[in-house]
Amino acid sequence: MAKVALQLYTVREQLEQDFEGTLRKVAGLGYQGVEFAGFYGRSKEQVKAILEETGLTAVGAHTALDLMRSELDEQIEMNSYIGNNRLIVPYVAEEDRNRWNDIIGDIRKAAEACAEQGVTVLYHNHDFELTQKLDGETVLDTIFAEIPESLLQVELDSCWVEFAGFDAVSYIEKYKGRMPLLHLKDVKKNADGSPETVELGTGELDIKRIADAAIEAGVEWLVVEQDFTANGALNCIETSMEWIRNYQAQGGKLNV
Repeated sequence: MAKVALQLYTVREQLEQDFEGTLRKVAGLGYQGVEFAGFYGRSKEQVKAILEETGLTAVGAHTALDLMRSELDEQIEMNSYIGNNRLIVPYVAEEDRNRWNDIIGDIRKAAEACAEQGVTVLYHNHDFELTQKLDGETVLDTIFAEIPESLLQVELDSCWVEFAGFDAVSYIEKYKGRMPLLHLKDVKKNADGSPETVELGTGELDIKRIADAAIEAGVEWLVVEQDFTANGALNCIETSMEWIRNYQAQGGKLNV
């Protein structure tokens, strides 16, 4: 049964001010896992201690491709120590999006090195991997075609798939069995067409349909994320957890 985690980028400002206290609040709201996006100067011993205190599971870590290139062994050591065996490529900078073959080669190299140490690499998408194409295929599909499932798994950001004009459920079904993590988030379009991430159930996406499909596909962790939090990050993640609990109460097959 799927569980629910929080991508900690959502509460980045709070973590800067009080790392341990913020993780206690996340656990207190009912999130069972966390996905890291940096460790805010804490040592591996400090991170492991707060995870053990709160009972939170480290489900993954967004790790910049530059860090995978320059200090992969250190990243593996840190994450293995805190009980995390997933490193996730979070983002490709705009200036690098004209050399996808090189980027794919770098991801493969990192994934091969990680596999030798029992660590799995995943790729997390935004919208541009779907709107940009290589030889007629989306960049996202090209990445997963070029690097085998044994080396690279999928962290589908369902919100960005939908914002790009594609169907998240179709992508969930396409990569069933290769997708241990899924980003679950909601979005609305502003008047100028720009995206604004919002709390679950308050935007324009059919979050229930996406969650149903992810659970059916065997996703292990639904990872709540909200890039922009107009109502305050802690309030937002509480509202999203209320949606999660209501979803479970209505038959959603979640372990919350």
